[in-house]
This record gives sequence, C-alpha cells and structure tokens, in this order.
Amino acid sequence: MSVLEHFWYRRRPAHLLLYPLSLTFGALAAARRALYRIGLLQGEQLSVPLIVVGNITAGGTGKTPLVLWLCEFLQESGHRPGIVTRGYGGSETLQEVGVDGDPAQTGDEPLLLARRSGLPVFAARDRVAAARALLAAYPDRSVIVSDDGLQHYRMRRDIEIVVIDGERGLGNGWLLPAGPLREPPSRLERVDAIVINAGDDDARLPGFRMRLTGRRFQNLLNPAVHLLASELEDRPLHAVAGIGNPARFFATLHALGLRFRPHPFPDHFRYRADDLAFAGEETLLMTEKDAVKCTAFARENWWSLPVEAEVDAGFGAAILAKLRGIHGRKAA
Repeated sequence: MSVLEHFWYRRRPAHLLLYPLSLTFGALAAARRALYRIGLLQGEQLSVPLIVVGNITAGGTGKTPLVLWLCEFLQESGHRPGIVTRGYGGSETLQEVGVDGDPAQTGDEPLLLARRSGLPVFAARDRVAAARALLAAYPDRSVIVSDDGLQHYRMRRDIEIVVIDGERGLGNGWLLPAGPLREPPSRLERVDAIVINAGDDDARLPGFRMRLTGRRFQNLLNPAVHLLASELEDRPLHAVAGIGNPARFFATLHALGLRFRPHPFPDHFRYRADDLAFAGEETLLMTEKDAVKCTAFARENWWSLPVEAEVDAGFGAAILAKLRGIHGRKAA
C-alpha cells in the first residue's frame, strides 16, 4: 500500500486538516451530479445499452477482470459487446486498440482488454466519443461495456456496476483528499449491482462476491509456454506489481506457496528495462497489466500470472434481467 493509501485507510488527527477540502470536493461532486440530473448539463444517450463498471474509491478494485468476465458472459448469452475505456497511462486520444498496440499510446488496461477479449476496444478521455466511434466502426454491437467511467456523467448509462475491494472496503469513509472516496457511500444505493472483490464475507459490504484466480504463469517471450507455481518454488524469485493494490498480487503469490522479493510500483507505471535490472538473471514474476508494458524488453525468465474472475452465479442473471428490461422499454 502506498503512503497515500496508508493515509486514506485510517483516521488520525492529521486528517482533520484535509477534511474541509473533502467537504468542498463532495459539494462540487454533488452539484455536478445534480446539474446532470435536472438537465442543465446534458448527457448523451447511445443507440445500444451501456453498462458501466466503475468504483467510488481511488485506486484499483478489480474492474478490468470483471469487465472481461462480463463480456465473455454476455457473448455466451447471445449479446455482441464492445468495450470503451479512457486509456490511463497512454495518450488518451481517441483510438481503436489493437492486439499489437503500443502500451505507451493505448495505455496498459486497454491493451490487456483487447488481447484478452478479442472484442472491439476503443479508448479516449472522452468516452462518449469512444463509444460512438466503436458503434460507427462495428454497427453490429448490441451492448457497450465501459471499463471505469462511473463519474463520467455525460455518458448516460443503463446499468451501473460498482466494484469494491473487499479487503480495503471504503477506507476511512471520507472523500478525497482526506479519504479515498470519489463519491459518498450513499452513491451505492443508486447503482444496479455491487461486486465485492475478495475479502471476508462482511455483511457491512453487501453485494455479489468475486474472486480472482490464477494458477499458471505465462512466459513473456513465449506466451505458449506455461509453468505451474510448483515449478517455481526452488528458484530465486522477484515479483513486481504496478497496479492499484500491489499487495493483492503479492498475497496471491504467497497463497500459491511462493517466496519472493516484492517490488511494488505506482499504478500504470511506465517500465523501462533499467527499472527491472535488480532481477538480473533471476526469475521475475508480474501481473498481466505489467507484462503488456514489459514484453518489448523482456528476458526469457520473466513470467506473468493471468487471472480469471469467478463471480457469484446470480450476478450474471441479474444483469441479463436488466438488459431485457432495457430492450423491452426501447421496443415499447
């Protein structure tokens, strides 16, 4: 956990100094929501249903694995999804993200989404423009899934899904900058579904449960080559994680029985070869999100851990029911 996040996930006297700023932040956010609600600021509606997968906290919660799971589920259910995202860590200009994209241009998560999903992925700071460009290029798409964008109110959405880190929860419960919240906890009362990523079965965090599982490591230079954790146990290991919550990745490796030296990096960190020189000839483990940025200078002993989301069975059924309601309203 970074120093800032360590600060956000507790309450100390020092927080009181920032609390007035949190009140100001909350008032501005509420005013902006109200302007869209009463129509003084205009949102834009797409021609197909839009599902937003977002969060109300700063930092990673596991949105991207859920987006991948949701898109696969929708395809299996007869829908034709496309994906839009902002493209953090890239140029954030309007672009279609191909599987051979440059992560410095596309951002790490959009490139991962394109490679894992095989679906049309468009990225832009203006997600409305991204969605319209996607539908223009792929008019057969029947639903758009937005990776993040819960606070992008100009983009009218039909279904809102919020992902919460089950271990960190809502932090100290205060808005930025005194806490991690982008919106107050009451915002959760207005979303269509809450998904809790791991953590204990805590009744204070009601919602569908999700767990990320990964068992086989994939070689960065030869993606067809895989190793089980048991094949790495006797090697000197290093692990890097440039994600919203590096501790989660390290905990996953520990759960697989591995001992390693952890090296956390900031979220969306742009790696260079020199940044990882500490590993030398020893084995280096990383997340998929890190791997898309390191493949260009990878060594043969660098491995990533692909993960899959496992979600409560009722979640998919709930989303399909809401989609049927949307199609019914549009047909009426």
